[in-house]
Amino acid sequence: MQRPTLPPVVYAPTIAIEGATRIRMHEMRDGRTALFVYSAIDRLQAQYGDDAGWVLLGVDDLQRAFEQAPYDLLLLDRVLHPQEAGR
Repeated sequence: MQRPTLPPVVYAPTIAIEGATRIRMHEMRDGRTALFVYSAIDRLQAQYGDDAGWVLLGVDDLQRAFEQAPYDLLLLDRVLHPQEAGR
């Protein structure tokens, strides 16, 4: 199976934790950590809401994000399940 190609930049949701803005990670049912990224801002907003925080990331930025907070999965244009939206 071939890996899907990422666009040159993606939008990642952010969350405020202890006064700092961080990239929002999701814990999957199997315990793995996932970073959900979106190919367009309207796709991110459809999942997290119009007021959701976000950051624009290129490939190098994704690598730096991984180095700061490792994740197991990188998922593009992921539709949130209702129980994931509040995490």
